[in-house]
Amino acid sequence: MNSDIAKGKWDNLTGTVKEQWGKLTDDDVMQMEGKFEKFHGKMQEKYGMSKEEAKKAFAKLTN
Repeated sequence: MNSDIAKGKWDNLTGTVKEQWGKLTDDDVMQMEGKFEKFHGKMQEKYGMSKEEAKKAFAKLTN
């Protein structure tokens, strides 16, 4: 996969994330770019999810 395709996929995913979880700021999402553990951590922090819940929510978005 070339970098343009990867960037496009990331942009689509971040748009979906921001629509689904409005408490996450653009800065939050930018800090997480490519780092799924940070995404899970932010979901735990902002929404009070367990790590497992955050992983399931992310998996649901990406499938």
